[in-house]
Amino acid sequence: MKTNAMRILESEKVEYELCQYNWDEEHLDAIHAAKEANLELEKVFKTIVMRNSENHIFVFCLPAEFSISMKKARELTHSKDIELLPLNELQKNTGYIRGGCSPLGMIKKYPTFIEETALLEDYIYVSAGQRGYFLKLKSEDLARCSGATFADFS
Repeated sequence: MKTNAMRILESEKVEYELCQYNWDEEHLDAIHAAKEANLELEKVFKTIVMRNSENHIFVFCLPAEFSISMKKARELTHSKDIELLPLNELQKNTGYIRGGCSPLGMIKKYPTFIEETALLEDYIYVSAGQRGYFLKLKSEDLARCSGATFADFS
């Protein structure tokens, strides 16, 4: 099984590990996934997709337990208003479904931001692009391969 995210990392010759966990429809959040995979919460990063009032899409990666500061997200994206992308639009815009949304390999390249606390970790885990799988990699490699910027938005 190869996902777009894995193909991108391999094409960029990035070292990564695949980590599998059990998932269910009732518990698709990153905290539950981290616990199922027996991983440290501060190393598991969830992917949040947002849209601003001009219909521009932005991707945020942040630790499972963190929340996005809407004020900081507006400032970071130079947006008057910004909100979560409705779940029924997630697959159409990213190619991924809830619980399996990776910051790598989306249908289009969107401006992507990684919470700067990722730089404090030797490695982080992000969705591999399919429910039940994480990618373990260096945050710098994730930023390079996704075109992301590190920022404080939580």
